[in-house]
Amino acid sequence: MQQLILKPAMARPATTKLSFNIPDIDGLFPGFKAGDFAAVFGPQAVTSLMSQLCVRAQIPRHLGGFETKVVFIDAANSSSLSTILEAAKLQQLDHDTLIENVVHTRVYTAFRLTSLIMEELREAVESSDAKLVIVSDIVAPFLSDNVDDQEAKAVYSQIMGYLATFAKKHKVIIIATYLPHEATKRNYTLQEITSSKASTVLRFSKTPYTSEVELEKHPSYMLGVAEYTPEIKKITDYAAASFGKLLTYIP
Repeated sequence: MQQLILKPAMARPATTKLSFNIPDIDGLFPGFKAGDFAAVFGPQAVTSLMSQLCVRAQIPRHLGGFETKVVFIDAANSSSLSTILEAAKLQQLDHDTLIENVVHTRVYTAFRLTSLIMEELREAVESSDAKLVIVSDIVAPFLSDNVDDQEAKAVYSQIMGYLATFAKKHKVIIIATYLPHEATKRNYTLQEITSSKASTVLRFSKTPYTSEVELEKHPSYMLGVAEYTPEIKKITDYAAASFGKLLTYIP
């Protein structure tokens, strides 16, 4: 196995958190840690942030990443691999290598999403050795008129509890995004369930003038609100050149 020798200026302690790498956000929320089950509320732009995390998660730890593969579950066509490819392109990284390290699944119904999480997630995580799981717009299938109201609430609560336990037991980061939907009583109830089950709750909002993020819930970080500029910091050219080689050593 080849070894990457870092120049002193580049060397840094291996990170134990997966951050957004956006200074204004990182000042409020330093990052996700193994065992976290996080709910991220916000507009469609949140999917772009998740795509950036998919890229950052695969970067070696000593370069600020998490050095892991990713399990990405797209609920109700709320995201796509193209957004991850675009994030890779902005970082000038090899998109083929990145996609090989993303276990991507798309589901459309509440039944299929429940089955995937309760029966198949463990195998997907263990077989890929992924340390990050992202579920895009987890609530969407449960808001369908085809799902009985009481059943939707009961099953949704069950899978949210399962994800919280799974994250702790397997020491992985699980992030579930929750995009805007019609303001119904069911939607309100499922939002409450989501916030109660998650260990970390982040809420992103955007106005014509500002973008804000609120840390609503966390076991140890100070809660608060921060304005941010949605900028993307690139890894160094040296790191990018080494990145493709390093990814081949991820189990």
